[in-house]
This record gives sequence, C-alpha cells and structure tokens, in this order.
Amino acid sequence: MMERRWAIHLVTVQVLILVCAPSDGAAFDYPWPRQQAAGDTLAERIAPPAGFTRISAIEGSFADWMRGLPLREPGAAVRFFDGRKKSDQSGAFAVVDIDVGTRDFQQCADAIMRLRAEYLLAAGCADTIRFNFSSGHAARWLDWRAGLRPLVSGRKVSWVLRAEEDSSYSAFREYLDTVFLYAGTYSLSKEMEPVTDPAAVLPGDVFIQGDFPGHAVLVADVAEDELGQRIFLLLQSFMPAQDIHVLMNPARPGTPWYAAFKNGKLETPDWTFSYRDLRRFTQPDCTVSDSEGA
Repeated sequence: MMERRWAIHLVTVQVLILVCAPSDGAAFDYPWPRQQAAGDTLAERIAPPAGFTRISAIEGSFADWMRGLPLREPGAAVRFFDGRKKSDQSGAFAVVDIDVGTRDFQQCADAIMRLRAEYLLAAGCADTIRFNFSSGHAARWLDWRAGLRPLVSGRKVSWVLRAEEDSSYSAFREYLDTVFLYAGTYSLSKEMEPVTDPAAVLPGDVFIQGDFPGHAVLVADVAEDELGQRIFLLLQSFMPAQDIHVLMNPARPGTPWYAAFKNGKLETPDWTFSYRDLRRFTQPDCTVSDSEGA
C-alpha cells in the first residue's frame, strides 16, 4: 500500500508460533461477511511442495488461525472495494473470503491490522487489540467499545465519550476503519522489530518498506524441509483497497511458495522487497495484557 494519508499507525498486537503439532484453524470462528458458506481453508488448498512440511504451530496461535482462513472458489477474481475487477489477476494464487469494506481504506498495512485484530478477537484477546496513531496516541478497541471516539486536530488526538457502549461486530469494524483512516506503512514499520535472520521467517512476520510510497505483505504460513530450509506464503492487499489474496511467486510460475533467505531481493508481483525488510511485532500474541503492552 502506498502511503496515502498523514501517517499514523500500529501497534501492540503480535505473533507467536512454534512447538506443538500443525493445525488448520478449524476451531476458530471467522465472523465477517463471506461470499461462500463453506469452502477450502488456506491449509486445505495450499499444500507445501514435495519435501516440505508446515512448521509446528501452537493451537490457538496466529499461525493456527491463518491456516484456517477461508478461501473463495478457485479462480475467484481479486476485486477492488467498489466491486471492479483488478485488471491484472496474474499475481493472485487465491483470494481470502473476507470483505474489503466499501471505502478505499483497507489497503496493505490496513489488511495486516485487520487480520491481526480479527485473530485477537477470535482468540478471546479482544482487550489487547491496540494500534498506535503516528502521533503516539493509542487507539484501543476497549476504549472504542466503551463509547470513546478520537478527536483529531492536526497531530493532537484526544479520546472523548461520544457514543453508547457497544461491543458488537459492526462497532469493531467501525473501530478498524477509523484506524485505517490514520494508518500507513511508515508508522507500521516504526512499530516493529527487524528480524535478525530472515531465513528463520515465521508466520505473522511482515515484509515492509515504510517509505513514501511504501508497501507491506504478511507472512501467512511457513514450511521447511529436513535441512531446515524454509518457504513461506504471502498475503497482500494493495492500492486501491482490494481483496486480500495469496500472492503468486513470479519467479516460479504456478506456485505461491517463496524461498526464505537471509539476504537478497524478494520479488513479488507488485513490489520488490529486501529480505532485510522483514519485521516482527514486538508483543507475543494473546498473552500480554493491554496495560503490560502499553
């Protein structure tokens, strides 16, 4: 997503994985509007290539949740927020069955926040959902549901009581749209930590360039071979706001799996990253209270 508003962004929400057996996210609910009542999950449709197996993921982790993401039917088109088809569909391997909203808000970094917040909500950790505006002011879901709303004046933000308490899903989406309004790759990149060894990539990591323009993609899953060589899947939204989709690997037509390396360039259909652009959220997922993460 190219930076398109004055930058204010993320975050104290985070990723955790490792140990335990691989899972497919089947125990989670995915409550947003969907086009299909039932369909393949990410883990069901996208198997690792021969010689690779998915790395272990803790049951209930972000990695586990992402493996259960529902996908639209094979061949589904990526569409913009206004319903138009994206002209070039060659970069999408599969489309996640999740709404993009009706406004040009849910672009690249926003899609990452959307998925992260949806996971925390589904995992019973809604009170830890918090994203920071670039002004440094925290935007907490627990404040929003209590009826507080941001009053933004330049780079000054104050939260005032303007609504009734509301913990509904529609209120949750209104909260996220407000975060998206003041979000950007620049501020997101400042809130994350560099990964020392990108060859040891984990689900939930983010390749991000917080420039003007900038872009970000989310690591949705990771597999490895007997020698420890890792491969990974990427999720992306872009500009204009569009369906979140699994990226095709342009270097290996027909496959969405990318090889993990410590250095070098990472070529995706819409953007070129460096492997050194890999970042990780600073807080473990679903384990740190909002006060501890403040």
